[in-house]
Amino acid sequence: MILYVNADAGRDGNGSKTMPFKHINDAAQKAMAGDEIIVAPGIYRETVVPRHPGREDARIVYRSEVPLGAVITGAEPLTGWTKLESNVWTNRVKNGVFGAYNPYKEMVCGDWYFAPTVRHTGAVFLNDKMMYETVTLDECKAGEADPCAWDQAASTWKWYTEQDGDETVLYANFHDLDPNAEKVEILVRRNCFMPEENGIDYITVSGFDINKGATTWAPPAAYQDGLIGPHWSKGWIIEDCEVWGSKCCGISLGKYRDPENDMYFYTKHIKSPTQMERDAVCRGQYHGWLKEKVGSHIVRRCHIHHCEQTGIVGRMGAVFSTIEDCHIHHVCNSQQLGGAETAGIKLHAAIDVTIRRNHIHNCIMGVWLDWEAQGARITQNLLHDNQRPEGIQPAQGAMFSNDVFIEVGHGPTLIDNNIMLSKMSVVMPSEGLAVVHNLMCGAFGLINSGVDSVVNGQREPRYTPYHIRHRTEVAGFMTILHGDDRVYNNIIVQRWPVTDPERQPTAPDYEVTGTAPFDIFPSYDEWIANFMMDREPDMHALAQYHFGHLPAWVDGNAYFNGATVSRHEKHGLADNEAAIRVELAEADGKCVLKTNVYDYIKDFRDAIVTSDILGCAFEPEECFENPDSTAITFDRDYFGNHRGLSALPGPFSEGSGEITVW
Repeated sequence: MILYVNADAGRDGNGSKTMPFKHINDAAQKAMAGDEIIVAPGIYRETVVPRHPGREDARIVYRSEVPLGAVITGAEPLTGWTKLESNVWTNRVKNGVFGAYNPYKEMVCGDWYFAPTVRHTGAVFLNDKMMYETVTLDECKAGEADPCAWDQAASTWKWYTEQDGDETVLYANFHDLDPNAEKVEILVRRNCFMPEENGIDYITVSGFDINKGATTWAPPAAYQDGLIGPHWSKGWIIEDCEVWGSKCCGISLGKYRDPENDMYFYTKHIKSPTQMERDAVCRGQYHGWLKEKVGSHIVRRCHIHHCEQTGIVGRMGAVFSTIEDCHIHHVCNSQQLGGAETAGIKLHAAIDVTIRRNHIHNCIMGVWLDWEAQGARITQNLLHDNQRPEGIQPAQGAMFSNDVFIEVGHGPTLIDNNIMLSKMSVVMPSEGLAVVHNLMCGAFGLINSGVDSVVNGQREPRYTPYHIRHRTEVAGFMTILHGDDRVYNNIIVQRWPVTDPERQPTAPDYEVTGTAPFDIFPSYDEWIANFMMDREPDMHALAQYHFGHLPAWVDGNAYFNGATVSRHEKHGLADNEAAIRVELAEADGKCVLKTNVYDYIKDFRDAIVTSDILGCAFEPEECFENPDSTAITFDRDYFGNHRGLSALPGPFSEGSGEITVW
């Protein structure tokens, strides 16, 4: 059955073509497996709460009749502003309009939130741009730029709120504009499109503009909301949508709601947040965290931007999912929020998740895979400018910046055929990574660091899970030993200046590109020689090696502009004489990579990399392979073009001075 929705219909109907519903949520209450909901262009100021699941062979499809013509928003227009003084205007809203959730009482806070708890989940938008909240009315009146904001000019547009009885009072500095002549909206609803129940499976959402929600901080041991998301279900497709203007997260692919574990550290204080992470993983099994029940979502061809925590977030619920062909940018730029959950894409337990062919830029981090990135693959992505602009101060609670951050995972985690142009390419307080056929203009960071804490004078290891191969069931827990890494066939260029030559690879913002940081790890032959493979083992004698560094493999890389070369490198090219240029030019909606590096690589080639060469990640004993357990031959490049019998280093099968990469 096809159900029709049209906000401009003369009156509420029954969902037929001649008498369409006026609200999408009315159709969402009626739609059953196999139904399609066609939504006419218009603005839908509502929260859509799907009631019934689809089936794998009979999805429920929500489709915007005109691409991006149907707008689902959590905002309401606010008119009738009164001038207070100078550029500052004021308005009042009766609290009854907010129901049980008033975004101007609710604060952004929770586990792993490091900034001061002074921001509300609500916001004021002027002409579709989120204004900056202040702590005092005087600050709002002053309208001064925030030294931590990535966009200094934007940060001078301020708003402030307070409660007066049963009213929310708003103040805003509109500069020389008259808000009654402009488009001014305030956030009213928490979400735009999310089920309340678990198991609302096999939903497709196609072609909507989804914007402006008073979403909450979404740490991993808490219920995670976004403008849109499947809650805790299986098989959603979110495609061809524009998702933007969230106070915290755009798309949420996690987590189950569990009152016993929700914000446990923040509300109860008595157990460490890391312990709550382990509890969340184990309790997930109770909540049905199985391949057959959760995950396997697809997010494709979406434009996700201007969200203040993450573009896409997910704890456990994103397993077996694919994020592809998306444009993700300007995430966590206001720097009004700060904590350990901020990135263009931030996933915990990215088991068998594929992130491919995305353009991710101007985010506090590009991709952050935290805990259990087992079987995850980051491939064929363009990443750049994921770093604080020059001259901008770091905000309190803000994280460091990079293109890819893999944290406390045991692997296998595969990073291949990407273009990474930011100051930091890969930060890796983890083990079991393979970095293959990338163009890297930044450094490796947090090598042999960033894992454990020293508390009360003793080391407190961060034990993290690993899983049954290509499943969610926990196979074991182990601290991070570091190493077990492979670095093959990359182009590594020192593009950015080294401002602090004393900074070490243990830092998250190490500046020297190259593979020398891997020298602290043994070669495989050095490592295996310790384990008495030719005789009966001595348990006590081997203990020091059971908790020692794992080996590293480095081969076939090309190094330029002073990039360092590992002692493990067997067949690399190092050229410190040539002055290599790598620039990204953007014009007419296209990104063109301009470089002279191929003039100096010339005929240098190395072997085609395969799953057999990469082997298995140590702890889970799982190969670097596809989610269906088939082997990978890295004979396809950034574009999918074929590599021949030998491979040019870097992401392209053939080099050129100018390459359109997006």
